[in-house]
Amino acid sequence: MISFESDYNNGAHEKVLQRLIDTNATRTITYGGDEFCESAREKIKLACQTPEANVFFLAGGTQTNATVIDSMLHTYEGVIAVSSAHINTHEAGAVEFTEHKIINIREHEYGKMAAEDLEKYLFDFMHDGNNAHCAYPGMVYITFPSEYGTLYTAAELDSIYRICQHYHLPLYVDGARLGYALASPACDFDLPFLAHHCDVFYIGGTKVGALCGEAVVFTHNNAHPHFFSIQKQHGALLAKGRVLGVQFDALFTDNLYFDIAQNAITTAMQMRQIFLDKGYGLYVESPTNQQFPVMHNSEVERLEADILFTRWAQTDDEHTVCRFVTSWATTQQDIDTLRNIVG
Repeated sequence: MISFESDYNNGAHEKVLQRLIDTNATRTITYGGDEFCESAREKIKLACQTPEANVFFLAGGTQTNATVIDSMLHTYEGVIAVSSAHINTHEAGAVEFTEHKIINIREHEYGKMAAEDLEKYLFDFMHDGNNAHCAYPGMVYITFPSEYGTLYTAAELDSIYRICQHYHLPLYVDGARLGYALASPACDFDLPFLAHHCDVFYIGGTKVGALCGEAVVFTHNNAHPHFFSIQKQHGALLAKGRVLGVQFDALFTDNLYFDIAQNAITTAMQMRQIFLDKGYGLYVESPTNQQFPVMHNSEVERLEADILFTRWAQTDDEHTVCRFVTSWATTQQDIDTLRNIVG
């Protein structure tokens, strides 16, 4: 059986594993104060062209979102996100568990927030005479790519960020699949552009070549002065912080992170063509590693005998939207096997 169920169903890239082996006998300072974390921080700041950035390493995406958002909000504040945002749909209420409301605004286009919708919400809120009775908007959250694999353009990101700056709200970008977004030919900006158009984002490692780990980048020395302690409160501070630092040090050596991300895009576009050749419709035009074919339920059941994938949604009683995901580890043999099974 082949698996296209997720992009974190493998271990780690061999160069990451080798780096962990090579450094295993080295004794280091604990809690991220080691030489490997420091080297990774410097490489990330160089790649982002943000020498003034603060960089922290956490183990996973949900943990990262809950910790970062909690660190940036006052007790009476919430975070603005679209209805399909990852923090809203697939994190078991982790943000709200920290007692911060997720403030929903309209989803503009398959997981994306529109600048005009954000502007309208904020304008209306600020001119509402009863807003003191409401959760106050304290930051804005978007994902890149979105839950549907769609991308913001440079112009769209710039517009959202300008609105955030006008209202003095930090913009946070969830980059769990950041490598796959930036590797897509449809993406019209690079990592430094992203770093200069938000206040904090994270570079996903769990889904892009690491065993685990996310690198949080506060882009202009704007991390909470006690973020270390906030990490500790959230159970998000690894005693062996080197485990994360070593991995990101490897991923940001010789362009490895971006090179391996490209494999997911190449194989996803082959997958997309397989579905189109079979006559399946696509629920959304995704230029990244998540593809969403629409299939008759009988066909879904047939494919499930040999392939792991996700039933995403129902379009009607007889058809299902399915999600197939490639990754840095997807092989050409996987794609060829898929082609033979689909027929």
